[in-house]
Amino acid sequence: MRAAVIDEHGEPLEIDDVDYPEPRSDQVIVETKACGVCRSDWHAWQGDWSWIGAGVPEGQILGHEPAGVVSAVGEDVETLEEGDRVAVPFHLGDGTCTHCREGRANNCETVLPLGLSEYAQGAFAEAFPVREADYNCVKLPDSVGFTEMAGLGCRFMTAYHALADRANIRPGDWVAVHGCGGVGLSAIHIAQALGAHPIAIDVLDSKLERAEELGAVETINGADVDSAPQEVKRITDGGADVSLDALGIAETCQNSVNSLATRGDHVQVGLTTGEEQGQIDLPVDVMTMQEIDFHGSFGMPLVRYEELFNLIAQGTLEPSKIIGETLSLEELPETLGSMDDYETVGIPVVTEF
Repeated sequence: MRAAVIDEHGEPLEIDDVDYPEPRSDQVIVETKACGVCRSDWHAWQGDWSWIGAGVPEGQILGHEPAGVVSAVGEDVETLEEGDRVAVPFHLGDGTCTHCREGRANNCETVLPLGLSEYAQGAFAEAFPVREADYNCVKLPDSVGFTEMAGLGCRFMTAYHALADRANIRPGDWVAVHGCGGVGLSAIHIAQALGAHPIAIDVLDSKLERAEELGAVETINGADVDSAPQEVKRITDGGADVSLDALGIAETCQNSVNSLATRGDHVQVGLTTGEEQGQIDLPVDVMTMQEIDFHGSFGMPLVRYEELFNLIAQGTLEPSKIIGETLSLEELPETLGSMDDYETVGIPVVTEF
């Protein structure tokens, strides 16, 4: 079968012929129908995250925002059969640890990130295996299509968990979103749908225009102002209730914290690059005196999918609005490379394998 493989970090992905996977007893094989292209794929392709022991090896098949059809079933799998339409969260849990038993697969003690670990080859391929399939596969309702589900991927569900669960936003809250890539635009849409007032901050007008279409009540081009945090405070008359760093560089993280009102909530979604290597200076004294909370947010617990699907069925959330373009596997290397300069608008999705 065909797959997009990291031949060398930073060099264009290779479209190679690889062996079609065979399921272990706990696994299913999923025939890929759609898979989002995420900035986390870009990080892995660049060779980032070695500083946290999570560097992705050369030879890896990337792709962690998939939807597809079960094509083969391991002998111990009980709840799935060939032909089932499924989504697969990027954080593959073991289903047995304390966090998994409590419904938090995203915090699994032995989590395997799909497409970002040599033990969990990804979905930029005609098919891919899923470990502990009874636990990790989510059956798709008929109302959610494959491309739409790939748009939900990791970015939309991560933004939902970040705002609804970690920050617990409320109607009327001011929500500042720093960085309007896929996860940032998802956060804008979700915040507006949940009754908050989102402010979009980026340095590209094209992304700010898309943010307005998705519900941003105000936009700030960081390249055109002396201080993005001061602009947020001017707009909100004192500071945002919630602020989210959707990019992961030092400037956006610091700006997010500095945008907050007293007792505000910062949510960190973006992971850092080789420049920061996980270390960013923060105004700790101000955070202490103003009782500002700093939340990390990673993926979304599996138990939250039903609520997310219900909100989509009701028309409250429309993840399809975030999708930027659909492309073929051959076009993937160029699209991934364009993320060097943050050129993609919305979520690109591979639909032709």
